[in-house]
Amino acid sequence: MRAVTSNSDPLRFTSFQELLATDKSLISKGPLALIFVEDEVEIDTTLRHHVGLGFQQVIAFMPAAFKMAYDVSEDVIRVDCEQTSGQAMIDMVNLVAKQAPGVWLYYCFNAEYLLFPFCETRTVGEMLQFHAQERRAAMLTYVVDLYAGNLWEHPNAVSIDNALMDKTGYYALSRPDPENHNHPKERQLNFYGGLRWRFEEHIPEVRRRIDRVSIFQATEGVELKSDFTMSDEEMNTFACAWHNNLTAAVCSFRTAKALKTNAGSTFDIQSFTWHNTVPFEWHSRQLLDLGLMEPGQWF
Repeated sequence: MRAVTSNSDPLRFTSFQELLATDKSLISKGPLALIFVEDEVEIDTTLRHHVGLGFQQVIAFMPAAFKMAYDVSEDVIRVDCEQTSGQAMIDMVNLVAKQAPGVWLYYCFNAEYLLFPFCETRTVGEMLQFHAQERRAAMLTYVVDLYAGNLWEHPNAVSIDNALMDKTGYYALSRPDPENHNHPKERQLNFYGGLRWRFEEHIPEVRRRIDRVSIFQATEGVELKSDFTMSDEEMNTFACAWHNNLTAAVCSFRTAKALKTNAGSTFDIQSFTWHNTVPFEWHSRQLLDLGLMEPGQWF
């Protein structure tokens, strides 16, 4: 459904408030993908990928000056937004959730790509319908770092055609509960690995985790927090009380890009490759085989 605006582009809005005022039904049916564009790297591939997964709507929050391919603009709602990271991004996710009660939401940044078990043959809607039948209102995802092999050819560390990843080096630690004498929280873990682990001297400690609750059902009184967990503790668990549940992976160039474009780290990193580097196959089977996501009871 196309909205009618004063814009020449019928799917572009100058703000989220304008979208709501024009046609709130655009966000009334999920799942919705909220893509936050931080820079001009791989905007179109990110949006095309998530359109292809079967989201009802893909909404790109991005600065007005950034360009979007014409074919992408026909399938994506564009919302002009100058602040797309940090607390501003968290606040926008929560604002969308507040305006779309009961709707499943997914969020990520540009140059990040969601993969879930068997996503090659099943839509994200089918997957979330099954997940909801398991009485789950959120899904844990793991951020799997992608990077280019040749940083001279790809100085921003991004290469879709020749993406690499780590096949080992991932681990989990118990998540202490400060309200219970720091005893471990039930069915919650802090996950680490990838570039944030190998180059941890360049990563602040509070940003080294690779787990996110990237997919959740908008619920009254529940908000996304700045560490990508939810204010409802049950929504942060990786499994329900009786068996393991689905998890997914957000395959991301974001950390590699930051490490190579940040003046404080770029000159210390000549290559991201090491003896456990493997080509990224852009297929859920590889991530399942490496244990980087869990199919649960999803056959």
